[in-house]
Amino acid sequence: MKRVQNIIIGFGKGGKTLAKFLAQKGEEVLVIEKSNQMYGGTCINIACLPSKRLIIEAANGVDFVDAVNGKNEMTAMLRNKNYHMLADEPTVTVLDGTARFTGNHQIAVTTKDGEQRFEGQRIFINTGAQPIIPNIPGLKESSAILDSTAAMDQMALPKRLTIIGGGYIGLEFASMFAEYGSAVTVLDSHSDILLREDDDIRAVVKKDLEDSGVTFETGVQVTRVDDTVVTYEKDGTSQQIAADRILVATGRRANTDGLGLENTDVQLGSRGNIIVDDHLKTNVDNVWAIGDVKGGLQFTYISLDDFRIIRDQLYGNGQRKVSDRVNVPTSVFITPALSQVGLTEKEAQRQGIKYELKKLPVATIPKARVLQDPRGLFKALIDSQTNQILGATLYGPESYELINTISLAMNNKIPARVLAEQIYTHPTMTESFNDLFK
Repeated sequence: MKRVQNIIIGFGKGGKTLAKFLAQKGEEVLVIEKSNQMYGGTCINIACLPSKRLIIEAANGVDFVDAVNGKNEMTAMLRNKNYHMLADEPTVTVLDGTARFTGNHQIAVTTKDGEQRFEGQRIFINTGAQPIIPNIPGLKESSAILDSTAAMDQMALPKRLTIIGGGYIGLEFASMFAEYGSAVTVLDSHSDILLREDDDIRAVVKKDLEDSGVTFETGVQVTRVDDTVVTYEKDGTSQQIAADRILVATGRRANTDGLGLENTDVQLGSRGNIIVDDHLKTNVDNVWAIGDVKGGLQFTYISLDDFRIIRDQLYGNGQRKVSDRVNVPTSVFITPALSQVGLTEKEAQRQGIKYELKKLPVATIPKARVLQDPRGLFKALIDSQTNQILGATLYGPESYELINTISLAMNNKIPARVLAEQIYTHPTMTESFNDLFK
């Protein structure tokens, strides 16, 4: 059994950044990745970047197959770049294989050449998450079933696409495929989509998606799938819909199956996620969990911040922690995009927080007219006593860029009036802050 200073299981965002950092400190690092198609992690290979590339290509009118080919070229280039970012470091070894714990600090790795065993002084679990396939009779046996990864690798545009699940991932794919020309139907068990959002935001988002060609069937229970036919119940009646492809978008769960954690003292949560403390430590000394595998927010920028928290423990003052994260911005890349930070109006009312409401129709923003997309609504909540921003929901073009500025202002206690009186370039979407916050 070979002893290694640092073992990182999984080549994801947080883990790869940590590996590079430790290597630059002269430390020995073993990175174990079970798939050579996943160097760099979920985001660059099967999630954020390829999906957003396809979404943007759809908006630009690119043919679906051409867009998929372009996406594949991009991910291959990034995958190669990420591999060499680590493999070219003299103290880093990238090992292709499947890792399994045999003890708290012992790992067995199955490779094409057999099994290798290691003991790690420090171990970082960075295995990500995987799509949940619900236990619906006939679903797994369907020839039409897709998960989010397979949906982006189709070499023919499905004429009819049924999406099971109307969450954020489901809506992104619904918007994208409708833009390419598919007839999209979304089936969701909730009474409506986007129930966390304010009613006015939900109404305009839903109308715009419907206008783009998406049909919603909410309050339904999918009962079975017969190859390409989905049967569901709504209002006590059974209905069916036929599709060329069935995309399952019912959430993701931590990738801990097969890790052998039953051979360790590492504790798991009710959803299979690894339980960590405020510094990402498991209950086993010198074993950490990074990224989606620990549960919570599943974003690549959260994984990157996980790296910062661990870096601070190893080479800093150890003060940085998970609970420091406040006002984390999010974006749903429908067209136009929906972005949010802080409190929604609904949440403020539920918590009894007093606020001053600011609203701005996107159609009044000159840049939106330049972009030929005046759809959308911007909202902001302001503390009338301190003029601090309590939250913002931006539904409109380029909102995924704007929301970062608002998050920055909130976290640094910059009053709304500063954003209202700032000089911005013109024409830009950012100059809408002159009106939104005035």
